[in-house]
Amino acid sequence: MTTVSALTIAGGRDQHLKNVIRGFALQDHPIDELIIGVMQDHEYTDLPQTDFPIRQILMSGPDLCMAAARNAVADAAQGMVLLFVDVDCIPAPDFVSSYVDRMQGNTGLFMGEVQYLPAGATDGGLNFDHFAEVSVKHSDRQGPPAKGIAPCNDYRCFWSLNFAMHRDCWQNSPRFDERFTGYGGEDTDFGRALSEAGTPIWWIAGGRVFHQYHPHCMPPVHHMESVMRNADLFAQKWGHRTMEHWLYAFQLMGLIRNDPEGLVVLRQPDQTDYDLCAQQSHMPYANTRRVIDHLQACGDWTAERARSVREAEAAMLLPAAE
Repeated sequence: MTTVSALTIAGGRDQHLKNVIRGFALQDHPIDELIIGVMQDHEYTDLPQTDFPIRQILMSGPDLCMAAARNAVADAAQGMVLLFVDVDCIPAPDFVSSYVDRMQGNTGLFMGEVQYLPAGATDGGLNFDHFAEVSVKHSDRQGPPAKGIAPCNDYRCFWSLNFAMHRDCWQNSPRFDERFTGYGGEDTDFGRALSEAGTPIWWIAGGRVFHQYHPHCMPPVHHMESVMRNADLFAQKWGHRTMEHWLYAFQLMGLIRNDPEGLVVLRQPDQTDYDLCAQQSHMPYANTRRVIDHLQACGDWTAERARSVREAEAAMLLPAAE
């Protein structure tokens, strides 16, 4: 049987992590180990009992070090297949087996399905039939193929909350760039590096996780400074910024300006900004487009408006013209 290492990174989120562990304990294809990149100053305790070993790797640094943490857990893995999930993503019972099946005979990076749960969905424990009934797909994400695998031809679609690679492919591929700290940009950079290296990126049918509800902001105004910094780091590497939809929303909110010399902070976010961007309890996920719609006082998403917004977002990829 194919050996499998499950990998996650976490800081806080104790209950979310416990649900992830319980999910891996219910797999129809067992995992051989779970490795946690711990982005806090102490290891997790009182974790669920499992038939597989759990290893914790303490990461250091004053800021979120997600790129470094993913590198660390992947480098420590012993399985033939590496399955990465975020700490808020509960794997469905056939998560491992569907990845192993789809990856057989193929190489590259593989991305599974993500369904978003509303608030309270996990209060009664892990009921996957219930999760399937109440969860929704993200409106901004491409759907998986009906069966098997399909190529993903746009590296910008890569999202690290649910993906897999063969261990030998990981060892011979570009790594997450550990200069990306805080929030934002490291996923797109990794996808770009894989694309430049000729490593295929695939969508798969299956490999499903259920994203646990937790309030957050989109656009991520609570990480505005690191988004700006990482967007500029991306530009230094690849010739243009990334996260342009967030930068455009920040600009609409009056938080930043795109000058010929670069991005300029006009003011720090206040409570009104947080309230605007915050996920509400009835929303399975937060969405930047909702904020843009509100700021532009327009709810109709016509083809013309979609084109206009894309052009305005694209203008954030480079410094403004003189």
